[in-house]
Amino acid sequence: MADDHAHVQDFFSVRAAGWDSRFPDDGPAYAAAVDTLGLRPGDAVLDAGCGTGRALPHLRDAVGPGGKVLGADLTPAMLDAAVRAGRAASGDLLVADAARLPVRGGALDAVFAAGLISHLTHPGEGLRELARVVRPGGRLALFHPIGRAALAARHGRSISDADLRAEPHLGPLLAHAGWVLDSYTDEDDRFLVLAVRAH
Repeated sequence: MADDHAHVQDFFSVRAAGWDSRFPDDGPAYAAAVDTLGLRPGDAVLDAGCGTGRALPHLRDAVGPGGKVLGADLTPAMLDAAVRAGRAASGDLLVADAARLPVRGGALDAVFAAGLISHLTHPGEGLRELARVVRPGGRLALFHPIGRAALAARHGRSISDADLRAEPHLGPLLAHAGWVLDSYTDEDDRFLVLAVRAH
């Protein structure tokens, strides 16, 4: 596990400073994805694998000043970039593994996770941990600002049904982790899966 964490930290540490400049037009896509969570003023929400915190201002807008926003990431350099971008004002930042969160069970109304699932060493365990911290009936959004085919093309690969994020794989994975799949969207300009915490 430590080696896996080191690999993830190494990957993102060297990219942290320039991360936002690589994706300057993603803001509206993040805002639209946050809207799908149906957050209300006063809600408590976690951005799991928050990176440079691009979702944090949108999450803060959704829950208002009386809500709770947490941003957790394994890579300190990404959180440092979030601070430099002024996003720490939108939520509390934690250096934490999304698969072992320092959050009590059922404390949250929702979890937002952009690009996280591909970086979880054990996706099933990670999704179970996200379910642990969300109240029954709470929501999960797994998001990426581009779809699977566009992302594969960006990396010079073709899309595969063996992809973890393909619906036939992800649906059962979510179910085993305590989530009920609500909707699955995989378009060129958005990958968005919404799930509800089972009772």
